[in-house]
Amino acid sequence: MNPAMWALLIASLSTSTIITMFSNHWLLAWLGLELNTLSILPMILKPHHPRATEAAMKYFLIQATSAALILFASTTNAWQTGQWSITQTTTPLSAGLITAALALKLGLAPAHLWYMDITQGTTLTTTMFIMTWQKLAPLTLLYTSLNHLSMNTLLLIGLLSTTIGAWTGLNQTQMRKILAASSIAHMGWAITALSLHHTLATLTVFTYMIMTTTMFITMITTSTKTIKDLGTTWTTTPPLLATTLLTTLSLGGLPPLTGFMPKLLILKELTSIGLTPLSTLLALTSLPSLYFYIRMAYLTMLTTPPNTTSTEQKWRFKTLTTLTLTPIITTTMMLLPLTPLFYFTT
Repeated sequence: MNPAMWALLIASLSTSTIITMFSNHWLLAWLGLELNTLSILPMILKPHHPRATEAAMKYFLIQATSAALILFASTTNAWQTGQWSITQTTTPLSAGLITAALALKLGLAPAHLWYMDITQGTTLTTTMFIMTWQKLAPLTLLYTSLNHLSMNTLLLIGLLSTTIGAWTGLNQTQMRKILAASSIAHMGWAITALSLHHTLATLTVFTYMIMTTTMFITMITTSTKTIKDLGTTWTTTPPLLATTLLTTLSLGGLPPLTGFMPKLLILKELTSIGLTPLSTLLALTSLPSLYFYIRMAYLTMLTTPPNTTSTEQKWRFKTLTTLTLTPIITTTMMLLPLTPLFYFTT
């Protein structure tokens, strides 16, 4: 793609998200969401492949449907209350429709079936944008209208997402589909945290975005697309492979890595307000996720596949790495001692 066109799309994508994040009017928020969708579609279509075309069409239909639901809910709310402000969405019908629309936009269960197909049909870079940056605008709308949404509904959606995301990733062999299932589960944790405290949800989303970005940059560097590719990446960059092992375990929430921080705080908050059964169920749903992360780590470091690459000393050649890879890997693994600082300042 032309660099000028690529820069224009990135600028449009960033601007649309910022418009939605700073808007207090439902029409302006809807405009930002539509511009956001139109900005990401050319990036999905970039490979000129039938799978990319299918992914772009599915993504457009899903996002257009959710945006239409948001527009219908805001119009209904304005008709009944005379207010277009996001913070004045007081009618139960509007609140329910907005919850469903934003859950569809985020790929939360039970509206998650489109998410894995779209991530598999795009490039690794575009998939990284879909799993990280594209979450910000819908989550901001949830933040703003949270006081008028049903907490029980959000907690149920969070539990369903963590359960389905964990079980869906068990039988996957494509790395993008595994990370998509991980994204569904992590968004379930984020929605649960959003029902408790804004600061805890911010910390959860921040940690998820750092870990997912680290995993995708590592996959882009080593050209990893399937679990089988993990077994042959040791010939490319042995040090990066060792850090990939810790990154996958951090995604699973294994202490003492960074991914354990939001789960620990969420379970602590749920227990402190008397929701011990829900916290127990959430802790149990993290076990299947941890299983397929440990399977990835096992195939990465502890096995040697029978069909290795033809170049055994591939690491002797120069590998193209980005300057941001080292600091982002460090934050993915070593932020747990700073938990009190992040929790009380985010």
